[in-house]
Amino acid sequence: MAVTTPVTGEHRWPCSQCGAQLRFAPGQRELVCDHCGNVQRLPDVALSDSQAALARHDLARGLSDDLASSAMEVVRTTRCTSCGALIEFEGATHATECPFCATPVVASTGETRQIKPQALVPFVLSEREAREALVKWLGGLWFAPNRLLEFTRRGRAMNGVYVPWWSFDAETSSRYTGSRGDAYYVTRTVTIDGKKQTRQERKIRWSPASGQVSRDFQDVGVLGSLSLPARYANELDPWDLSKLVPYSPDYLAGFTAEGYTVPVRPASEQSKDKMAVVIAHDVRRDIGGDEQRIASIDTRYRDETFRHILLPIWMAAYKYNGKSYQFLVNGQTGEVQGERPWSVWKIAFAALAAAALAALVLYLMKDGDFSVSSGGLDWLD
Repeated sequence: MAVTTPVTGEHRWPCSQCGAQLRFAPGQRELVCDHCGNVQRLPDVALSDSQAALARHDLARGLSDDLASSAMEVVRTTRCTSCGALIEFEGATHATECPFCATPVVASTGETRQIKPQALVPFVLSEREAREALVKWLGGLWFAPNRLLEFTRRGRAMNGVYVPWWSFDAETSSRYTGSRGDAYYVTRTVTIDGKKQTRQERKIRWSPASGQVSRDFQDVGVLGSLSLPARYANELDPWDLSKLVPYSPDYLAGFTAEGYTVPVRPASEQSKDKMAVVIAHDVRRDIGGDEQRIASIDTRYRDETFRHILLPIWMAAYKYNGKSYQFLVNGQTGEVQGERPWSVWKIAFAALAAAALAALVLYLMKDGDFSVSSGGLDWLD
């Protein structure tokens, strides 16, 4: 379907009827032409090809830069001069705004050798549906600026970006040492206001604990981009990775893809940090008792593998009062995350309203007695 230029890795999607550029239709397995309405269905993928594309790489080989040549690619990329995003251009697009910070960027002839994406989750939500989700999210925020909400509703284009993600797998076994705390109670007599009272005081009896726990991890995800705010991107979970399809440039028609800026090694270390949290929970459960203390955990990893995948995110970058705000919409589920803006005027008005209400209550208290009941204010003349 795609026409590939081998030297630059550039792909084009000419319409078979009018020659205009096709784009991938979210939620469909089709490329559509906005000029003449022609629809071209994506070819089906053989089961054997799908299984081969979704296979995992050996982590040790990835860390030593020893992957097969078929797992690598050279792509045409441009690094944003503002936020450092590594943007890949596809099709006839040669200039656009950086989807991460709204800085104008132009395609260059720079090439980057990197691990090839093996699979991706195609866009399900259209731009219109993503905008509706964003407007609904902004509308539910307290003290959000009306101007920003109206600006979003007016239809400024959102950017559909395939964002790099790493997915790690491992079998783990962990030996631990620590202490188990079992609660017991003792009765004590105390004097309060001259009267003796009995109280139950909670105590902990500690005993040594040690053992081993095991857990198999699959698809521990790590964001492969430094351009996205991780605290928001990670909150776009959950992703339904059962919808992964073998990577094909056809899914990128009309969209932008970012090259990973977090290499395999630091990403694998982040994945182990995530695994460690789960393992510590397993250890506490294995120790049992009412409280636990963990002195040490020694974890061994086996059969470590990884995949490089792309996940769909609709992005909007807006400037309000001189500050840029990023909003992210999960292109599969519609989950919205972002740095919420605050309207100074709405906050000031709310503060004035609260002050006026407090002043009114003080005035009424001076003018006459009243009491508060479950039904409201009961005046006492």
